[in-house]
Amino acid sequence: MKVYDASAVVALIKSESGADVVAQAMLADEAWISSVNWCEVVTSLVEGGADEPAVLEALAQLDLHIEPLDARVALAAARLRPATRQLGLSLGDRCCLALAQERGVQAVTADRPWKKLKGFDLLMIR
Repeated sequence: MKVYDASAVVALIKSESGADVVAQAMLADEAWISSVNWCEVVTSLVEGGADEPAVLEALAQLDLHIEPLDARVALAAARLRPATRQLGLSLGDRCCLALAQERGVQAVTADRPWKKLKGFDLLMIR
């Protein structure tokens, strides 16, 4: 199992740099995404001009398991704020990290500032 950040899923859908890494990772292991990150993916693609039904179809093709944000993961994400503030990590970023940490699995991202994080198992796609 791997937990995907919105940046990784957007890279895959838009065939950006690192899309091949995301595709291979999704084929090799179960793909999970927090509901917050799923929302970020839809928002990013639709705001970028994509048709919402096409975005939803593309996401359905990925076989992503959407994990609702529960109180435990939300609290863990909130607790990450002090350690991640200087890196500019968003709420979605912290939800991804918190879910991956809770599950004890790798988080997949395209966000380069994450490289500076300590104590997380990360798969950087570029």
